[in-house]
Amino acid sequence: MADSNKIYVTEEGLKKLQDEYENLVHVVREEVKAELKEARSLGDLSENADYDAARDKQAQVESRIADLEAMLKNYEIISNKGGSKTVHIGSTVKLQFLDTKEEGEYTIVGSTEADPLAGRISNETPLAHAILDKKAGQKVDVNVKKPYQVLIVSVK
Repeated sequence: MADSNKIYVTEEGLKKLQDEYENLVHVVREEVKAELKEARSLGDLSENADYDAARDKQAQVESRIADLEAMLKNYEIISNKGGSKTVHIGSTVKLQFLDTKEEGEYTIVGSTEADPLAGRISNETPLAHAILDKKAGQKVDVNVKKPYQVLIVSVK
């Protein structure tokens, strides 16, 4: 099962995180420093809205940089090379929702890459938790406020 301290990303997702980090550190951080310098030059800092805005932006940028550094120190690449008969992070699964008979195809990804509208669900969701380590053909209960069942139609 998944290690809760790890950040699970695809190679593509890792590249996006690395690019965002590089941009924040080498471009945005320098822009914020210039904005702070400009705001300081305007005089009284106690009533300087530009200075306050620049400080807020600096705090947001530094927070995101710290988050990215933590992610980049503790990630695990996920991939789906196929061949596995059980659902794992990186699997693409076809599910049938037994209450509505609707079907959908979903890829299990780490939380940083989740995009439910594009069929990419986080490994941390109740649905993913319910189907991880299960096989095609199994009916699975999803324990949420209003429980439901899904049938795992296929695993890729």
